[in-house]
Amino acid sequence: MTEEFKAIARRIRLLALDVDGVLTDGRIHYTGEGEEMKSFSILDGLGIKLLRRAGVQVAIITARRSGAVERRARELGIDHCVQGREDKLEALRELLTGTGFTLAETAYMGDDLPDLRAILAAGLGMTVANASSEVAHRAAWQSRARGGEGAVREACEMLLRARGQWTEALAPYLPEAGGNPGRGGI
Repeated sequence: MTEEFKAIARRIRLLALDVDGVLTDGRIHYTGEGEEMKSFSILDGLGIKLLRRAGVQVAIITARRSGAVERRARELGIDHCVQGREDKLEALRELLTGTGFTLAETAYMGDDLPDLRAILAAGLGMTVANASSEVAHRAAWQSRARGGEGAVREACEMLLRARGQWTEALAPYLPEAGGNPGRGGI
């Protein structure tokens, strides 16, 4: 990680995430009754909680509408959940108006063409290992993990390390700290 990259990461106050292909593996399952199901990674959940504890807000911006997404956002204490918005950049700009943050203070993580404009406009554009080639080529940072398989956790850890907050985030999980934060609710 270069010093320039660390400086960009230290400015981040909001991490905005796409859902399908980032927080999930991109597959959508339907029950016989037509109910939609999604799988979320516990790894990503803990990463989001660690980032939030360090003072970085988290948002979801997704083109689809899903009760599962709303529930997951609630479980993780995600600050903003914007659903049903195909123009991710427009949704991000509207979200920023409400938060007072700037694009330079925002990281956006997406995986496919509908995310590209937001990735390019954000202060830190990020993507997953299995992103579309056009997105992978243009993002400033790419995870080693695939979407839905810990890519968001990797992004959260990278941000915490770049901000110099990783040791503090890790401390409660180490025996010498005497803490036991548990896994509840991730």
